[in-house]
Amino acid sequence: MLQRVQTIFMTIAAISMVLVLFFPIWEMSKYTEGDVQGEYLILNARELRHELRNPNNDILEVKAVKSTIPISIGAVLSALVMFWSITRYKSRMTQIKLNSLFSLLISGILVGIIIYIRKFDPQLTGSPLFGGILIIVAMINNMIANRFIRKDEQLVRSADRIR
Repeated sequence: MLQRVQTIFMTIAAISMVLVLFFPIWEMSKYTEGDVQGEYLILNARELRHELRNPNNDILEVKAVKSTIPISIGAVLSALVMFWSITRYKSRMTQIKLNSLFSLLISGILVGIIIYIRKFDPQLTGSPLFGGILIIVAMINNMIANRFIRKDEQLVRSADRIR
């Protein structure tokens, strides 16, 4: 039954992971007083850009661009796993296993993000952007969906005991 409440949470999680592909995930900057330029790093699902910018946020020089395709692949795989989990509504235990795989993939994405960020200067201050928040939204929705799937499973098992 696709009209169950956990389907809504799983759909939000899957759509969040698709949207991660289109929004920046993390940014870091290092400006000091009186500097003519500052370092700026921005991470999205496709690349990590290391730029020099002036205080007006104009790009002066692109120092490095590194591909972050593993993050993109992880986001696509996790969205596909979640969409597949939605279609397995007749087997709640399979859904729980697929949602666990989704959690594992998201954890891998977060580890990949940390690895990409820490390869550069660890003293740069950073902040998550909309893409990073979407990853957290997907994790929370997955946990809520798992809770409702387990409740359904307990309800079915208790009804089997009564018969």
